[in-house]
Amino acid sequence: MSAPDLARQAWLAVAGVVDPEIPVLTIADLGVLRRVTENEAGDAVEVQITPTYSGCPAMGVITLEVELALARAGIKGAVRTVLAPAWTTDWMSEDGRRKLLDYGIAPPGPAAGRRALFGVADIGCPRCGSRQTVQVAEFGSTSCKALWRCEVCREPFDHFRCH
Repeated sequence: MSAPDLARQAWLAVAGVVDPEIPVLTIADLGVLRRVTENEAGDAVEVQITPTYSGCPAMGVITLEVELALARAGIKGAVRTVLAPAWTTDWMSEDGRRKLLDYGIAPPGPAAGRRALFGVADIGCPRCGSRQTVQVAEFGSTSCKALWRCEVCREPFDHFRCH
């Protein structure tokens, strides 16, 4: 197998690794999977991942799962955490955003939205779609989500808020 084929095969092998905190999302959906490169000899790869925020507790599990995915595919490789550039919600795929919504978590909006300039969030309810929502707590079920409540259907929901 040539080196570009090895990198492509490795990407395919690891792209399906799921986020342990949000199991409907893969690391490719999240944009955490940044790059796969082959070494000079063409017999191993380096997988680069970027955490959604420094100190993310899921990164240890994600690293282990990436290593296991490479091993299952018979590919030698190493995983490297890359902190710069910092991860942004803009790296999430549209499919990943849809998966979050279907799972009942409000996906992030564009990082540079107009309302963000004034510190005002415009978060839609993932259940009924209403924009009449209020933040209940800065942190939800995990530290990368905030707890919100819809004023129309009265249901609480998480909002994926890592930036």
